[in-house]
Amino acid sequence: MSTHAKRERLLLADLLEAAGPEAPTLCQGWTARDLAAHVVVRERRPDAAAGLVIGPLKSRGERITNEFSSKPYEELIQLIRTGPPRMSPFGLKQVDEAANTVEFYVHTEDVRRAQPDWSARELDPVFADVLWSRMEKAARVLGRKAPVGLVLRRPDGQTVVAHKGTPVVTVTGEPGELLLFAFGRQDAARVELDGDQDAISRVTTAKLGM
Repeated sequence: MSTHAKRERLLLADLLEAAGPEAPTLCQGWTARDLAAHVVVRERRPDAAAGLVIGPLKSRGERITNEFSSKPYEELIQLIRTGPPRMSPFGLKQVDEAANTVEFYVHTEDVRRAQPDWSARELDPVFADVLWSRMEKAARVLGRKAPVGLVLRRPDGQTVVAHKGTPVVTVTGEPGELLLFAFGRQDAARVELDGDQDAISRVTTAKLGM
C-alpha cells in the first residue's frame, strides 16, 4: 500500500528530474543537485547526516555530502526513487512515514516554488490532516526562534501555539502552507498574517524551522 511518504518521495524525484541539476530551490544556496545529495545522504549515510545537528561532525558531513553531490545527477534521482538501503531504519514503513512525510513534502515545495512558473497543488483532506497533526507535534520546535508570539491557525479555526510571547502574530492557512511558513519558507507560503505590523515584519524575516 502506498504511503504519504512514498508518494512525496516519488513526486520529489520527478520534480528534481524535470528541473535539472542547476535549478534553484528555496533552500538558500542550494541547487537541485545539492538538495538531491542532501536527501540521499540523509537516508544512506546517517554518520554524515548527523553533521546537520552535531557541530563537531559538520565538516565530515559536508565532505561526504560533497562526494555524493559529485555523482551523476541521474544516479542521485534514482537513489531517491528507490529509497534507503535494505537495512536502513528508513526502510521500515512506520519510520518512513514518521521521518519522511513532512521532509519530502517541504523539499518537494522547495523545488516547485523556486521555479518561475510554479503553481500550487491542492492537497487531499486526509493528507492535509496528516500534515496538521505533524505540525501540532513539532510547532514549538519549529517556532522556538520566533521573535514574537506565534500562533498557527487552519481556516476551520484549529490552532496551535508555536511560540509564546507578545505581541502575537497569527498565521492562517492550509496545513501545508503553515508547515512551509514554520520551516522558514515564509516568503513562499500562501498564508494570511494578523497582528502588529512590526511584529509581522519580524516574524516573516526570522529564521524559523529546524
